[in-house]
Amino acid sequence: MSLLTPIQAHATPRPEQYSQAQTASLTFAQAWQQLQQVSDKLKAETQQVNRAQAEQDSAKSLYYPAIDIGGSYTRLEKPIELDLRDLNPLASIDPSGLPPLLGELVGAIPGSAFITPFTEQDVFRASLQAMWPIYTGGRITAAQGIKAAQVAEKEQEFALVQRDLFSTLVDRYYAVSVTKVLAETQQQLVDSLALHVNHAEKLEREGQIASVERLNAQVALENAKVAQRSAQRQNEMASIALSRMLKFSQVEPISPLFMLNSQPSLSQLSQLTMNEHPALKLLESKEAQANGLVDLEKGGYYPTVFLYGNYTLYEDDSLFSQIEPDWMVGVGVKVPLLSRDGHSGKVKAAKSALLQARHTKAQTQQDLGLLVEQHYRQLLQAHEEVEALNTSLALATENLRLRELAFNQGLSTSVDRVDAELKLNAVKTQQLGAKYRYLQTYAKLMAISGQLDEFIGRTQQQEISHASK
Repeated sequence: MSLLTPIQAHATPRPEQYSQAQTASLTFAQAWQQLQQVSDKLKAETQQVNRAQAEQDSAKSLYYPAIDIGGSYTRLEKPIELDLRDLNPLASIDPSGLPPLLGELVGAIPGSAFITPFTEQDVFRASLQAMWPIYTGGRITAAQGIKAAQVAEKEQEFALVQRDLFSTLVDRYYAVSVTKVLAETQQQLVDSLALHVNHAEKLEREGQIASVERLNAQVALENAKVAQRSAQRQNEMASIALSRMLKFSQVEPISPLFMLNSQPSLSQLSQLTMNEHPALKLLESKEAQANGLVDLEKGGYYPTVFLYGNYTLYEDDSLFSQIEPDWMVGVGVKVPLLSRDGHSGKVKAAKSALLQARHTKAQTQQDLGLLVEQHYRQLLQAHEEVEALNTSLALATENLRLRELAFNQGLSTSVDRVDAELKLNAVKTQQLGAKYRYLQTYAKLMAISGQLDEFIGRTQQQEISHASK
């Protein structure tokens, strides 16, 4: 069960309350919420999902009939006419063979009386046309399945970007705290060495130490100042990177560094990764698209059955228009016999894409399994390093105390005292780096296995524990 829900009741104000502020003190949970609201990268991926969903909705219309209004204007070379004298039996009558009186009567009839016009020379038409496919060999279903799989693909791409941004936020958020502590540690070293140089100068004036020992202390002090300025700049850059990411002028992290008392289960992490990782689901959607493409191309071998109809909206006033019916409906079938589309090659290509998706998925499963184990061992390594350095820290602290006493009593040189100070500082820096690497690795494991809420819940638990101290 996620730790996020019960702990949210103790969370500090949401980042929306800082919308008008330029400087904000944020917990990690608030920083994550803020990033999801302001990240242009996430907004771009959201639009990718929206576009795929819109295309999926548009594919639903493939089942609907197509209805069009068509109009035309045609000018004929000449009107279509029928001359009755061209038809039997009139065409076979020879006027010279008729009786004189009848021949005269027939000859007196004007030729226009035998001509019947069917159309005008200018023909105007407007009609309502409909076509409704009722069987397409499964191509419509396949096309809609491909669109649905493309939506799933874009959703998984969004999840991948979201997890990547989560890991980046962890790096930048806690880098501010780490570099701040590092700068403070270096400043403590500078202050301590400055006191030591001052003390060494007094001892030199009293003739108790040689000038070389005082110079050694001054060199160590100058080096410490350079290191302190470098640490300060690192802290400034880390702060700028976090602030730019969250679109504030300055962000002050609240959530402290932490380490788990007991490490997560490797088998559980591996199982969650294999079940939930977006890269695998993305490849499943690719496989579904490839399957749909195979069905789509195979559908080209099957006939298409459709209903069609036509209703005349406007026509000119001619005999042909009067004869022609105002509407007609029917059923049509189209059977492919020979085409230039190359369906066989396309089917083979679609099957190759399907096999490619399956092999890529298998390889990705291996890579993710290896990645989880690698990060898990890095987590254990960082934890062991922190634990081991606790002893080194105690030893370095005690060694500095003894060297300080010995130097003040003239039993030790300045070199020994400075060396002890530097060793203590090195151990503190090394342990701080190990804690940071531990947290980074833990965040990566949570991101890979899809347990973002689990990580956020841990940060909130540490905030409560830290506040109660």
